Amino acid sequence: MPDTTSASAANLPIPGLPDAARTELSGAVAALEGTSLAVRLAALVGTPIEALKARLPGPAQGVLDAAIRHALTRAMKVALRSGPARTPLPISSDWFHRGLAAASGAAGGALGLPGTLVELPVSTTLLLRQIAATAAEQGEDLDHPEVAAECLKVFALGGRDPYDDAAESGYFAVRIALAEALQGAIGRGVGGVLLPSFIGAVAARFGGPVALKLSAQAAPLLGAAAGAAVNLAFLEHFRSVARGHFTVRRLERTHGAALVRAAYDAMRDARFAA
Repeated sequence: MPDTTSASAANLPIPGLPDAARTELSGAVAALEGTSLAVRLAALVGTPIEALKARLPGPAQGVLDAAIRHALTRAMKVALRSGPARTPLPISSDWFHRGLAAASGAAGGALGLPGTLVELPVSTTLLLRQIAATAAEQGEDLDHPEVAAECLKVFALGGRDPYDDAAESGYFAVRIALAEALQGAIGRGVGGVLLPSFIGAVAARFGGPVALKLSAQAAPLLGAAAGAAVNLAFLEHFRSVARGHFTVRRLERTHGAALVRAAYDAMRDARFAA
């Protein structure tokens, strides 16, 4: 049956917000408040979420946080300086990055857990390149340090756990928490280096999906196929979240943050009440 939740939410009477903006915002709400990546990955590999979490070897948990921080830091240094918005590609950006994501995931998965940890910075950079491209499509200036931070925030916005408290894991709740972590982090050092506290806040929320990714790719050979599929699922999920996030920001610039927030909350409430 067709999902009419987004359509009904788009038809909510929101004073001052044009019809076209309501439709765009409804799509953003669906992307930002919809099914979590953890649920999608569990369905993809046919394993319950808790079983996926338990599959990851104990020692790997100890190195995971450092690996995620390294991956995010490296991605920031590379992706926003050589993203698809800056470098012409011989084929569609979407297909180019889908191919690279699948290849890197398969290569990492084929070598088991060590290979996946080595591959993590590569796949994270590919994700950030697509996030940056989406930001540019929505009118963001990639040369601005604030936009670099907004691109990185997408990893946290897309890392929601299905068991999180909705009041703490909703889009604006996470966005406010990240804004607090970001205070004073922009504009320091060359290229607007971000403070470790902000990287840590993003890594903490991105860590859940990455742990599930590692557990799905931990077994050699079987991991190669899972690695390609999981990387593609990551790419589609975070690109969708990025589109929602930067759509909200564009609508805020056009119609005002207060009006967009009120409309978003009304649509979100209607979605969960349906």
